[in-house]
Amino acid sequence: MKGLGFLAQWIANPNLWHIHRHSTAKAFANGLFWMTIPIPSQMVTSAITAIFIRANLPLSVALVWISNPLTMPPIFYFNYLVGTWILDAPAKPDLQFEISWHWLTTTLGDIWLPLYLGSVVVGACLAIFSYFSIHLFWKRHVARAWQKRMKKRQSQAQ
Repeated sequence: MKGLGFLAQWIANPNLWHIHRHSTAKAFANGLFWMTIPIPSQMVTSAITAIFIRANLPLSVALVWISNPLTMPPIFYFNYLVGTWILDAPAKPDLQFEISWHWLTTTLGDIWLPLYLGSVVVGACLAIFSYFSIHLFWKRHVARAWQKRMKKRQSQAQ
């Protein structure tokens, strides 16, 4: 870790690298939230957030990859529609999402508010849902494993 200089103190935390219930639930919440936000360098933002909230770092960054050039248009269009619904504003019927500088400079100015509002709302909903779902799934999985273990011990004792 010496070669990383000042970053070593931040990324040396074992919670950033181990898979356990809390770090995994935080990683899902973090990664899925930033996946929905249309900004450049989502992975960097997710990594920085993972460090501060002590979420699993590789999982946080990997989940952002759900939003890729193939999936970005439908994700961001859905977020835009959610934003227009919240604002009670009409959606542009001919809106086409593109990943280009021209599209950003000509179209984003007209749709930024519903797009980002919808993205934050969808991201927050995904984060909350995934956080609690991971905790619930993990607890059920552990409880079932214990039950199986107890049944196996009881059958061996007989």
